[in-house]
Order: sequence, then structure tokens, then C-alpha cells
Amino acid sequence: MSRPAIIERIKSRRSAIAMFAVLALGTGLAQENVQREGYFEVRSASTQSVDGVHTLDARLQLVLSSEALAALESGVTLTIEMQMQVIRVKRFLVDSIDAELAVRYELEYRPLSQRYIVKNLNSGDQDSFATLYSALNSLGRIQGLPVIDDELLLADRQYRLRLRAMLNTQQYPASLRLLFFWRGQWQLQSEWFEWSLRR
Repeated sequence: MSRPAIIERIKSRRSAIAMFAVLALGTGLAQENVQREGYFEVRSASTQSVDGVHTLDARLQLVLSSEALAALESGVTLTIEMQMQVIRVKRFLVDSIDAELAVRYELEYRPLSQRYIVKNLNSGDQDSFATLYSALNSLGRIQGLPVIDDELLLADRQYRLRLRAMLNTQQYPASLRLLFFWRGQWQLQSEWFEWSLRR
């Protein structure tokens, strides 16, 4: 096994151990019976055509639950995913999803530097923030994200788009994912926000 693979396995194992500790023991917040329910919400979204490419501007409200926050501060990396669909409107048939886009971000807390790191897994870009608020605020401001080329859309058809955000737990071991299923504070997912594509 290569060195990078070994390091990745160690990191994954440490995250799993930290997650089990958080779920089993709880946090100071939990002991004080102060539980914060997290929620994700798409506040606004729109697209515009720039040089033949439709780009997305959106504003989202991302609030972590007490459990997710405790896990983050215990060394667990969270994955926040933005999902988008391009839907072709059909007059007499069921509308079809012509394209899908998923942009994934990793949110990590580094206690030594007391910084929150946001990494775009699609592009590899990474930013550092002094507070969780500023990190989540940055994640919730999407600007100029390329969605689809106009050439891929049929000229005589209407389209609508929809966007949602979710806390993705697929990177964790199956045993943890099963536990998350029964714990509502890990079911962080916004409703779909939908709008018509202007061409």
C-alpha cells in the first residue's frame, strides 16, 4: 500500500474514532441540555448567461446542529454539498433532468491555529477563516459558478433549475452512516429552490 493511501486510512480512522466519541459521550452543550437544531436553506438563486455559459449566483443559510458542531470541533471534517439540476420542461410528458451538478466542500477546524478551513473538492481551492460564522457565510455565497453551456440546451425548449444544500455523510464508515440515519441532527438538507432559466 502506498504512503498516501496509508495516511488517508489513518485520517479516516481518526475521524471515525472522534465521531464515535462525540456521539457516545456528547458535548458540554448536550450535558447542559442546550441543543441547537441545524438547518440549511437556499434564500435566493439566479442564473445569467456569460459568454454562452449560464452561471449561478445564490445565497444560502447554513446552520450546523449541536452534534455536527461538536464533531467539527473534535477534529471531524464535514462535507457540505451543493446539488443542482437542469430540468427540461415538457408540455405533455414528465419533465426530464438533462444535467446535474454537485459541488462539494470540506469544512475542517484546526485547533492549533484556531482556523476553519474550507476546501472546494471540485477545484481544489482552499480558504482559511478565523470564525465558523465567516466560514459558513463564505460557503453560503455562491457567485459566478458555471452551470451549463447554452449550446447544450435545445433552442426551442424551456428549462428550469433547482438547487439544494446538504450535509453529506457518505465518506464515513457504514456503521456511522446507519447511526446518522436515526439521529435527526445529522439530517441537514435544504428544500429544493427552483426558478426558470432565462436565455
